[in-house]
Amino acid sequence: MTLVVAAAIFDAAGRVLIAERPPGKHMAGRWEFPGGKVAPGESEQAALARELDEELGIQCLDARPMMRLTHRYPDREVELSLWVVGRYRGEPQALDGQRLKWVDCARLEAEDILEADRPFVAALVQCRPAF
Repeated sequence: MTLVVAAAIFDAAGRVLIAERPPGKHMAGRWEFPGGKVAPGESEQAALARELDEELGIQCLDARPMMRLTHRYPDREVELSLWVVGRYRGEPQALDGQRLKWVDCARLEAEDILEADRPFVAALVQCRPAF
């Protein structure tokens, strides 16, 4: 099973950032919360900071775990850990060939988000986390 960290990053208007999976990647064209695989021996928090720097060019200053789940795709199983990023430095940029967009939590359910991330959407829609 692959351990993956995902980030719920909010802007000043309370919108959350989602990223489109780039061409050539598994499930390309679908939307997800930014993040990626945790390397062997790496902590989730370190993986989150590394992925956000590599994919978005931002430095995570404060984050806390929100929820964890396991999802089975036809060809793989992933364990996902969603972190709420309370503070970060920089402006998110698409450094991994992905498209990015800020979405109001109430509109997240209408996005073509990966099935594995759907429970995160439901949790974020219910209550936008306060930091």
